[in-house]
Amino acid sequence: MFDFHCHSIFSDGELIPAELLRRVSVLGYEAVAITDHADHSNIDLIVPRIIAAARALNQLSKTRLIPGIEITHVPPEIIPELVQRARLLGAEIVVVHGETLVEPVAPGTNLAAIKAGADILAHPGLITPEEVKLAAEKGVFLELSGRKGHCLTNGHVAALARKYDAPLVINSDGHAPGDFLSAAMAENVGRGAGLSAEEVKNLYEKARKRFLIST
Repeated sequence: MFDFHCHSIFSDGELIPAELLRRVSVLGYEAVAITDHADHSNIDLIVPRIIAAARALNQLSKTRLIPGIEITHVPPEIIPELVQRARLLGAEIVVVHGETLVEPVAPGTNLAAIKAGADILAHPGLITPEEVKLAAEKGVFLELSGRKGHCLTNGHVAALARKYDAPLVINSDGHAPGDFLSAAMAENVGRGAGLSAEEVKNLYEKARKRFLIST
């Protein structure tokens, strides 16, 4: 069990990294990524702090803390620059806040994130078939979200991902203690999106190979 999209007090989450890590460790996670919201104003502040937390905590935790970032609500034209900057700062997982139905994300964000080679496109809303095909070609993972509101288009995302063989990942987008998914609930998120139990198992294996085994 793992989650590659969570938030701490470095953006709009409720927990410091140590408590977030401890809470998911109790749930049996093998890894969690803290991917706080960032733009030009704070990306250089957040990533080094999460890296520092990971270096200290990973020595003593059975659950690995992965430093990441979520590029959020920036104009699509500057997404490539921020993806590159995040990687230079040491972010191991770069998430881009996709075109969810419940927030006024700029049109073109999904396509810009995929073209920029983000690792994960979070809650991509009514993503187009052309964008899903491109995500499959570039190996960009599309998120099935466990978060209220963002999950409204999970079925749409899953159906297109199945059609075009695009990689999927199930994340909580957790901001508070009650947000983190148990293994059973994560499977239910996938099943609720129309995937079979076997497909849910396979998506976890593919995500593990990409984000955990290779690093």
